[in-house]
Amino acid sequence: MSDDAPLAPHGPLPTGGTVRPMTRWGTPVMHRPQALVTAYDDELRTLVADMVATMYAADGVGLAACQIGVDRAVFVFDCPDDDGVRTVGVVCNPVLTLPEGKDRHLEVADEGCLSFPGAFVDCGRPDFASVSGTGVDGEPVEFAGDGLLARCLQHETDHTLGTVFGDRIPTRARKKLQKQHDAAAEDYPPGWPVDAG
Repeated sequence: MSDDAPLAPHGPLPTGGTVRPMTRWGTPVMHRPQALVTAYDDELRTLVADMVATMYAADGVGLAACQIGVDRAVFVFDCPDDDGVRTVGVVCNPVLTLPEGKDRHLEVADEGCLSFPGAFVDCGRPDFASVSGTGVDGEPVEFAGDGLLARCLQHETDHTLGTVFGDRIPTRARKKLQKQHDAAAEDYPPGWPVDAG
C-alpha cells in the first residue's frame, strides 16, 4: 500500500472503533451548532475512532460527530484532492477559510451526505478551502486542498455549525434530492451502516 498511502500531516486516523448507526437529516442534533470540544481525553479518542470506523463502513470521505448523534464540533476525513492524492485527518472546533475576491472560484459538482444517503445533486462551493482547528490530542492542525477535498472540508465544517448541504441548494434541487433519497431508502435501513457488507 506504499503508493496508495494517504497524506497524514498530523498523524494517522485512530483505529479500532465501533461502527455506529448514521443519524439522519431532521434529527435536531444535525441542525444546530455543535458544542466545542474542550476535553482531549479517552472519551474523545473513542468517539473519533468510532467516527472513522463508521465513515469507512459507509464508504464516505468525511464524517462529523453529529452524524452519529453526538453534539461535538469534530469531524474526520479521508478524501482525495484534484490530483487524486488522499489526505486523512481529525479536526476539532474547525475554522474554515475560503478564498475571496479574484481568487474565489465556484465549482459546481455532485454532492451527497451520509446522513441523507443515496442522493446526490449539484452544489456550488469554492474550489479551494483550508481548515484549522485542533487534533484529537489538542495539538493545532491545519488542512487545505482543492477538488473533492475542498468540498469535503466545507461540508464537514458546515455540519459542526448545524448546516446540511440541503440548506445550500435551491428548492428544486432539494426536491430532486428527496426523490432520490426516497427511492434508495430500502438500501439504507435505520441501523445503516452497522449491518453494511
